[in-house]
Amino acid sequence: MDERPVDPRARAARTKRIRTRAALIAAADAAFSRRGWAATRIEDVADAAGVSSATAYNHFPTKHALLGAVYEPHVRGLIRQAEQDIAAGRPVVEALVDQVNALARLSWYHRGLTASFTAAVFDYTIRTGKTPDPEDEADPRILAPVNVALLLLIQHGQATGELRPHPPAAEISGMVVNLLLVRSLNRKDELPAVTADLMLTLLFGALRPELVVARDGDGKPWV
Repeated sequence: MDERPVDPRARAARTKRIRTRAALIAAADAAFSRRGWAATRIEDVADAAGVSSATAYNHFPTKHALLGAVYEPHVRGLIRQAEQDIAAGRPVVEALVDQVNALARLSWYHRGLTASFTAAVFDYTIRTGKTPDPEDEADPRILAPVNVALLLLIQHGQATGELRPHPPAAEISGMVVNLLLVRSLNRKDELPAVTADLMLTLLFGALRPELVVARDGDGKPWV
């Protein structure tokens, strides 16, 4: 084990970098939430954070990367919850219902930010013309993988037989999240419960159709 003392200058530089990154993320969160994707520039975020544009670009080389970093903490908590539910052996349908409701509430409470994130994802997808590459550190779809919590739960449910094996987890989780993201743009005032119900209908219509049939449009809770 290396027990050499840490260079105070290196420690101070690291601390400064962490604080600068945090300031940029906070400023970007406010800017994207209020002004939207198109009207927000990295230069404006840098000014609000009290740093130079060069410093901002050193931390975040593109606006896509910056917005991905802003949205990632919201996604991280959902992924952690999915992992905990799987480890605890929780019924996958219950876990999925909670996850979808949490996603809908996230989109609702952070409407401006989610709309900006959606615009960034669509813009990046159009620019690259390809599916996400795990090695691409500028892709907001990789930086803030909104579908991963659902993906993990669906994969687990398909492995245990609680869910139908088709369609593949990656496909249906992406379809459900895309529905959410599109509605963050064109249904900004839609209540979370309405959005979640549509997402769950799509999800279980593919993977547990008997649940959809049992509801028969009477508005009963999913579980």
